[in-house]
Amino acid sequence: MKAFDWHADPVSRATPITKSYRNTQNVRRFFIRECGDKFRFDRPFMAWLKNDWEKTMGDAAEEWVRRQAEKRKA
Repeated sequence: MKAFDWHADPVSRATPITKSYRNTQNVRRFFIRECGDKFRFDRPFMAWLKNDWEKTMGDAAEEWVRRQAEKRKA
């Protein structure tokens, strides 16, 4: 099976986050599309992305939105 190319392959909500995951411009475009123009990578979110739990890019988008909502409550 060919490794997923985070730079070029299409990223969808169903795309699994693998050990080869990279924060690329392709990934950033996905998050902006899913989360809005205010999307930004931060260290805690990047650590969550790479924490070895099985997840998809859709899970990651939902987590980013959840974290932003928590920040607004604080």
